[in-house]
Amino acid sequence: MEDSKVSIITPLYNCENFISETIKSVIAQTYSDWEMLIVDDCSTDNSRQIVEEFVGTDRRIKYFKTASASGSPADPRNIGIEMAKGRYIAFLDSDDLWISNKLELQIPLFSDDKVGIVFSNYGKINEDGESNGRTIEAPNQVTYLNLLKGNVIACLTSVYDRKKTGKLYFTKQGHEDFALWLAILKKGYVAKNSGHVLAKYRVRKSSVSSNKLKVIKWYYKIYRENEKLSLVRTVYFLVIALIKSFFKYIK
Repeated sequence: MEDSKVSIITPLYNCENFISETIKSVIAQTYSDWEMLIVDDCSTDNSRQIVEEFVGTDRRIKYFKTASASGSPADPRNIGIEMAKGRYIAFLDSDDLWISNKLELQIPLFSDDKVGIVFSNYGKINEDGESNGRTIEAPNQVTYLNLLKGNVIACLTSVYDRKKTGKLYFTKQGHEDFALWLAILKKGYVAKNSGHVLAKYRVRKSSVSSNKLKVIKWYYKIYRENEKLSLVRTVYFLVIALIKSFFKYIK
């Protein structure tokens, strides 16, 4: 493990229109000790060729490919985590963007021994990269109990400290990032918000998380099967989470 390095995990599938801009937002980071592990889930477009051009000019960028298409970001992310050399594990999907000082502002927050995850606020952009000023703001600090009331940690903004938590992987289920954050905070750590807007989330028509019926099923399964909550507590937290999700969606 390299103690100051950030390993950035990027699952990739047919994202030729966006992946170049995503990589450039990482290259532009003012914090330079990083590696970007791009894991291709058997794309059929020109995504691989685009990534390999960057690999040829920056040794910090690495390309991997799944043996077969998994149809889920969990498998590519887990391959990236397995290959990661850095102490800090960060996530950035192949159509989203980081602000240039994201890592510089986030990594120092891990100096607090209680902090296992650092995340940030983020803005929304459309498929053309245009913003209408929509910003999603999250609490300054999140505990396990807080997080049960709904996922406020956006995956594209998140970093976890594997020196504290160990290497942790995604389970192959809906809302797998929420399940991972709960697993980390359940260990007694807290998640800290940098307090800045440090990423841009691209809202696409094909976004899986826009299907609210699926989200309900995902939350229910996590509460009941992962966290072993009673039915009463499950319903309680599910109602709160759905209300929060609704207001986040309409922003």
